[in-house]
Amino acid sequence: MENVIKVGLLGLGTVGKGVYRLLTGNAENISQKICTNLEIAGILVRDMKKPRGIPVNQDLLTDNYTDLIDNPEIDIIIEVMGGVHPALEYVTQALKKGKCVVTANKNMIALHGKELFEAAQENHVDLLFEGSAGGGIPIIRPLKQCLAANRLQKIMGIINGTTNYILTKMTLEGKSLSLSLSEAQAKGYAEADPASDIEGLDAAYKLSILASIAFNSRVSLEDVHIEGISKINERDILYAKELGYIIKLLGIAKDTDEGIEARVHPTFVPAGHPLSAVNDVFNAIFIQGDAIGETMFYGRGAGEMPTASAVVSDVMDAARNLLNGVAGYIGCTCYEQKPVLPIGFVESKYYLRLLVADRPGVLASIAYAFGDKGVSLASVIQKNTDKKLAELVMVTHQVKEQNLQDALKVIEKLPAVDEISNVIRVEGEKN
Repeated sequence: MENVIKVGLLGLGTVGKGVYRLLTGNAENISQKICTNLEIAGILVRDMKKPRGIPVNQDLLTDNYTDLIDNPEIDIIIEVMGGVHPALEYVTQALKKGKCVVTANKNMIALHGKELFEAAQENHVDLLFEGSAGGGIPIIRPLKQCLAANRLQKIMGIINGTTNYILTKMTLEGKSLSLSLSEAQAKGYAEADPASDIEGLDAAYKLSILASIAFNSRVSLEDVHIEGISKINERDILYAKELGYIIKLLGIAKDTDEGIEARVHPTFVPAGHPLSAVNDVFNAIFIQGDAIGETMFYGRGAGEMPTASAVVSDVMDAARNLLNGVAGYIGCTCYEQKPVLPIGFVESKYYLRLLVADRPGVLASIAYAFGDKGVSLASVIQKNTDKKLAELVMVTHQVKEQNLQDALKVIEKLPAVDEISNVIRVEGEKN
């Protein structure tokens, strides 16, 4: 093999180091599989003097991105810097200069995928992003290629390892959310500022990418209804177990006759559902299609080497395409324009926890308010908390979200209702 395809690496952080390790450590194995050699021709870093923690040829390092973007010998740019800016500007310039781009940047793809795909198509190059939505789990390529013959109907998945770790600790060890979060931070699973994970934003970025591909219609971040896990406490965990459920933060997208649903929120999942057994920092993505039926992808959704595995696999695909003269043959697949439904149109079952006055007639008044708005209750459990207040735990039948919210507006104003403590959707059951 005399051919060499040169690549430029933008970023040498956690994922960048993993990419470097794979490209150098597995170089012979990679070259045999793609019938050419991959050579790192340059690495963009912010600080040239910073210790890297891995043996890197210092001659490869630069703090000037044009050294890579403008280098005519580099055919593939690997972006693992993270963040939207300046990554977006660098990637856009690389595409316009006819270079294939591989990225793991979920924020950039979710927010600017349309314009980036247009630039890639105009310049007949690849824009590949397997590592952006599932880390080491192969999911982008299966959606675009392996499952392309299907009309996909549903995506439901655990796509944030930090929140899954926290909820696992709360469920299996009875720990509080704050203590579980502290442990996640100590182990490096959660950032010092964990808001993006805890409030569901990280999962929403990923869901917007997955839903857009699965349903062939662009789903923007603004289209995704987002709720995090900050309101989940030990009582919700205990009641979930009592009722036969496990609480997970899920990304859920459905292609319905009325339009696309796209939402991220805590969810009661039946204890027998495959997603209920996915614990710690592992991710799992459940797919339903008209031909394949139900299938699930499981593995590590983040981290240095799992994400690097997805990135380098994309680099290998880009290299093959360059060798065969077919770069850019699979571009954006959003060829439809389906409406995305507001959360009020979504139908689900719901778990509700209320604190109410412990006296006769209270349950009847609450049940009347629900019935008046078309909400049917499947089960009600009353727990005494003290001599004056009782806790009501309810699960509804399938109901439209707007009907439930209308009922809760009435209920929260009832004199006997002290607070509506939590409302959590129920998914994964056979309706």
